[in-house]
Amino acid sequence: MLKGTRKSVFYIAKKEGETNLNFVDKILVNIAPNFVLKREAAKRKISIINSGYGNYGASEIKKSMRGWIYHGGSAKEDIQDNLDTLRQRSRDLYAGAPIATGSVKTMRTNVVGTGLKLKSTIDEEFLHITESQARELETVIEREFSLWADSADCDLERIDNFYELQQLAFLNELLSGDVIALLPTTKRAGSVYDLRIQLIEADRLCTPDSETINPLITGGVEKNQRGEVVAYHIAKHHPLSFDYQNPMREWVRVEAYGKITGRRNVIHIMHRERVGQIRGIPFLSPVIESLKQLERYTEAELIAAVVSGLVAVFIQKENNSEEPPIGEGIEEEYLVDTEDENSIELAPGAVIDLGENETANMVNPGRPNINFDGFVMSVIKQIGCALEVPFEIVLKCFSNNYSASRGALLEFWKTVNMHRGWLAADFCQPIFEEFMYEAVAKGRIKAPGFFSDPLIRKAYCAAEWNGPSAGQLDPKKEVEAAELRVQGGFSTRDRETTELTGGDYYKNMRQRKREEKALREVNGIGRPKQQAGAEPDGRINDDTAKTDNGQEAEDGGTD
Repeated sequence: MLKGTRKSVFYIAKKEGETNLNFVDKILVNIAPNFVLKREAAKRKISIINSGYGNYGASEIKKSMRGWIYHGGSAKEDIQDNLDTLRQRSRDLYAGAPIATGSVKTMRTNVVGTGLKLKSTIDEEFLHITESQARELETVIEREFSLWADSADCDLERIDNFYELQQLAFLNELLSGDVIALLPTTKRAGSVYDLRIQLIEADRLCTPDSETINPLITGGVEKNQRGEVVAYHIAKHHPLSFDYQNPMREWVRVEAYGKITGRRNVIHIMHRERVGQIRGIPFLSPVIESLKQLERYTEAELIAAVVSGLVAVFIQKENNSEEPPIGEGIEEEYLVDTEDENSIELAPGAVIDLGENETANMVNPGRPNINFDGFVMSVIKQIGCALEVPFEIVLKCFSNNYSASRGALLEFWKTVNMHRGWLAADFCQPIFEEFMYEAVAKGRIKAPGFFSDPLIRKAYCAAEWNGPSAGQLDPKKEVEAAELRVQGGFSTRDRETTELTGGDYYKNMRQRKREEKALREVNGIGRPKQQAGAEPDGRINDDTAKTDNGQEAEDGGTD
């Protein structure tokens, strides 16, 4: 065995040249041939690895890369197994870290605001109806949906209306990574529609205790052999609740789609980053460590600044005195930590007596730290980069010039539009389509062929979801640019109205017509002036009369 191994080593050496074996290896060949063989194999392997990316990002030899812990796993190991910790830390940061709270609320306010509003855009060309018929039907659809959405009856808990539920769903998706909504039906007195929305927090979507070894169920989401999501397992209790008294842990299995109709029973709101990922990760996950360290640093600087602002007088005596110390009269709550009697605390204006040979060494914290703002801003910029929220938006501070501030706002608005599109597609539109099923079935909305052809149903359910506008740093410049885009054919008045103010162009036009008519009536435009010789009842003897603007008008003027 040894002899054969030595021959194989010498064969490698002859084939690749005797120079491949250094002096030590040549000696070890006769003593430990197996060791030399492994050594040569390792050299060949390294020579293959150290090429291309192996010399840089994938290097195993560079000292800068040796301490890098990079080994990962599939989406389950990298994401699902860490979700519980990520959720709780994200919620904790949201509760107490100002930058974390501001980042999340900024996203919530800009993406959802007061809620994404429905704008029906039915496909009249496919449905073979006139434009006027389409506009009339769109008005009916929006009016019926408003009847359901504006009321708290759309919420199973009967607390929020549809637009407030949008805020709650999106906020939970940011903090927990995902949120699910069930669509049960419940009859209520005075309610025309029976459709309800039930939001379920992410923690309750979990794998039952009896199914922990089932490879088809991960994080409470069940797949079939083909990889399709078929059901969701929802705990009847919240896993983190301390009020849960029943020791029996129970789950409810909800099928993702109806067996007969194929309609959705569960709406799962999440954003995927990995192929095979079935649960979302919290919005703050990439910057949790940075946010926590920034919170600690800020707190330390704040405490140091407070301490530097305290004024305390220390009395030092050369000889022992039987008189009570001067500081004895200070209330204990200002000097001594009640939990640790050995801890002495300072208070503003405190006078503390010292014993013989005791000296108070004053420590000057040197606060406020002149480098604090620059360092914190640098960290916030990196956090904003990871979250796609510019630091100007996070801090609500536009101290740069107009072009820079507008650039930050436009870049942030790309992020807002992306999240808004996801929320509309994953939450608003599916719920609206379920509403349309009920409204058409009950005959409140006339939609011939709605249940017979999916294309016809899609044409009736076509809609846009508009939220708050981006706002303007310089309204005059923004309006002038909008007018130029419309004149050049690059945009429409409807789109510009939505982007500038979040309004509806056609509703604005109808309102303007009413306002102009009322304004003319108030100003007397188009009404004939009282002429001399008129009859007491207001009739004018002349065949013609002068209007307010000096023009002739027949039969009492024009409207």
